[in-house]
Amino acid sequence: MPLSSPAAREHMHTRKVRCEGFRRADGLWDIEGHITDTKTYGFGNRERGQVSPGAPIHDMSIRLTVDDALTIRAVEAVTEASPYRICADVAPNFQRLVGLTIGPGFRRQVRERLGGTEGCTHLVELLGPVGTTAFQTVVPLARRDFDQAGEAGARADAASRRQPALLNSCYAFSDEREVVARQWPGFVRRPVANE
Repeated sequence: MPLSSPAAREHMHTRKVRCEGFRRADGLWDIEGHITDTKTYGFGNRERGQVSPGAPIHDMSIRLTVDDALTIRAVEAVTEASPYRICADVAPNFQRLVGLTIGPGFRRQVRERLGGTEGCTHLVELLGPVGTTAFQTVVPLARRDFDQAGEAGARADAASRRQPALLNSCYAFSDEREVVARQWPGFVRRPVANE
């Protein structure tokens, strides 16, 4: 169901976030994020002069190269447009992400390394959807490969009793919901009525 019809309004600002995941020929994965902010009106900027309507006030990209375990192996951060020339100087700090694993606690670890004056608000914010994109890119293919490995692999996984990474990560994956009862019956906390 789409959003309801809005009240009369005037379009002022657009933020676009695009994230993409790629499988590399060397077996690693590139996860790229791009963010732009534009205004529908022109305005003056002390360092850039007049910024025309539709010209990006922010135009920034980040690429994380990760392995199958979602551990960051390389980072590249680029600022093509920002309100201040100095903004691009923060790019080397993003190397602090190398070695982190995208999973529980990732955003907290990012803030510890790149919070406040150590990072760029916009690039750090972009790492949230980039992390989700990494998960969406790598995990389904790893799961497919696991499924193709056959019943022996599935039995070994079940015997290890590893908690699924998605368990209790959202409403649908609550250990009290039908989705968990259906997908991971050994991890349901209590009997669930069909929803």
